[in-house]
Amino acid sequence: MDDDALLRYSRQIMLPELDVAGQERLLAASVLVVGLGGLGSPVALYLAAAGIGRLLLTDDDRVDASNLQRQVLHGEADIGRSKTDSAIDRIRALDPRVRCETFPERLDVDALAGLVARSTVVVDATDNLATRYALNRACLHARVPLVSAAAIRFEAQLSTFDPRRDDSPCYRCLWPHGTDEALNCAENGVIAPLVGVVGSLQALEVVKLVTGIGEPLVGRVLAYDALGTRFDSFRLRRRPDCPDCGQPDSTDS
Repeated sequence: MDDDALLRYSRQIMLPELDVAGQERLLAASVLVVGLGGLGSPVALYLAAAGIGRLLLTDDDRVDASNLQRQVLHGEADIGRSKTDSAIDRIRALDPRVRCETFPERLDVDALAGLVARSTVVVDATDNLATRYALNRACLHARVPLVSAAAIRFEAQLSTFDPRRDDSPCYRCLWPHGTDEALNCAENGVIAPLVGVVGSLQALEVVKLVTGIGEPLVGRVLAYDALGTRFDSFRLRRRPDCPDCGQPDSTDS
């Protein structure tokens, strides 16, 4: 790191858990963020601010006026633009050192798997179950950690799945038989700060995974009730019948 970088990241470097070595791990990391909406916005901004060296950003959508209430990567002038174009402009304004690659199209399974294989950590910030399942399988195959979250109305949940660990469940263990008829923001609404809270927690999980500090949410699901200002968590174990990661010696949840 040069002097400018030491100054920029000084408040993190002074943390004994992180130090210079941890910051250098962040600068060397490559993180794939899938979805640049309500969750992906704070994730991308905080990862860029924290010093993640490379961000792979994918979203095939364009900015709509209804996005601006919660998707803080984008502004009024971005309406109609590709979300990836809007995102890269905002990130470069925050820190031009961050290397960004954007993918403004819906990726097929092979393309998604290729990006996962290039990543240190993957962030699931999507609202599409088929994409979540494809990400889960790609992360399992490449043994890359996956940080996944969902937010709707006043409620959210977050978990981390780490296939490098033998005891880690996968996303399919949590939702083995989901359908794309699940709740979505367009039909059910979401309070704006909720995605900021949960997206920030996703970014924090990525920092912990990259640097090896703290205890990531592996084998746990964190649930947040915004109306009651209440965090709860519950254990999640590998399912022996999981179609993606099931093992004969797994313990049922």
